Amino acid sequence: MTTTRLEAFSDGVLAIVITIMVLELKVPHGAGFADLKPVLPKFLSYIFSFIYVGIYWNNHHHMFHAIKKINGKVLWANLLVLFCLSLLPFTTDWMGENLFAKNTVALYGFNLLACSLSFILMERLAIQHEGGQSTYAKAVSSLRKERLSLTIYVVGTLLSFFLPIVSLVLFYIVAIMWVIPDTRIEKTLD
Repeated sequence: MTTTRLEAFSDGVLAIVITIMVLELKVPHGAGFADLKPVLPKFLSYIFSFIYVGIYWNNHHHMFHAIKKINGKVLWANLLVLFCLSLLPFTTDWMGENLFAKNTVALYGFNLLACSLSFILMERLAIQHEGGQSTYAKAVSSLRKERLSLTIYVVGTLLSFFLPIVSLVLFYIVAIMWVIPDTRIEKTLD
């Protein structure tokens, strides 16, 4: 199987995820800038999750640009990634609605961890299908960035029960690590 339908379907789901997140933002009552203060936590949560969805979309795009053939295992793993990402609107809204309370940040961190683990699973299954000498396998042979991200997600999620703001900072650090374009694939394809 080629990747065309998988990519189109995934793009559609991610567009819906972003749409659902933005629809959760409610316009404040009043026309003053001070009236925006109550919606600020939800807006910050939205921005953060929008960046995360963008990171996954970008990495998904790069991955399937390098991978030419997939199988049923990769399709199911992709659905798992999309399932985990589709939970972001809920965890994002709950966290913002409750002013970053510890349980909400913990669930958000667990959601981010699930997204990461599912993406790594999809990546490994795709490499297994294409072979260890494939372009993509060569490009992502070092998993240093992935391992560091997973470690920070676990620490941040556990820490959220005591210091939720510190956890959010840790999650922001992971996002910053991935917002900076990952050139491993592009360098391999050149």
